[in-house]
Amino acid sequence: MSFRVIIIITQLMRNFSIIATLLVIWTMLFPQTILASEDINTKTKIEFKTKISENVEKVPYNYEGYEPIKNELVQVEKTDREKRLDMWKTKQADRWNNLPKGKFTINASAYTAAADECGKSDGITASGLKVQEKRTLACPPEYPFGAKLEIEGYGVYTCEDRGGAIKGNKFDIYVETKAEAFAFGRRNLTAQFVQ
Repeated sequence: MSFRVIIIITQLMRNFSIIATLLVIWTMLFPQTILASEDINTKTKIEFKTKISENVEKVPYNYEGYEPIKNELVQVEKTDREKRLDMWKTKQADRWNNLPKGKFTINASAYTAAADECGKSDGITASGLKVQEKRTLACPPEYPFGAKLEIEGYGVYTCEDRGGAIKGNKFDIYVETKAEAFAFGRRNLTAQFVQ
């Protein structure tokens, strides 16, 4: 080999070495450019393994705009609230059978989570749930926690709390402020338990 060919090969190897080094540095600084340039193999099968919680409930598909698929179920994790109400449903099973059927009159008042009304101000009800406006209802002890009461003109409330003066047909609707509670006063309303 001639001296000139050896020099050319040496320069090519040096240039190749420089280019390879630059490519390695580039991929370390900008890895997304390498990932973006790779071809996607559409025939690759990817499997995902997931751990499903033990506290799940199976419900059928029923998304708006889609037809339900027969016998196909989706796993839906229960919320802490639902878990707590399920616990009470088990503990108070006998009370569920004694719920009044049809409409009846309740003597309703309103309350807040203020310390002077509840003895504490953390908003935690007798069922262990946090109070929530337009949901929480203090019911007499013969009604189970989790029972839903539809109050005519007000909506559906859930029995989640108790109270010393809540007996017979007296119910207490949770509201955020004392002004709302005073404005509500005490009213006879028509209600019925719903599923």
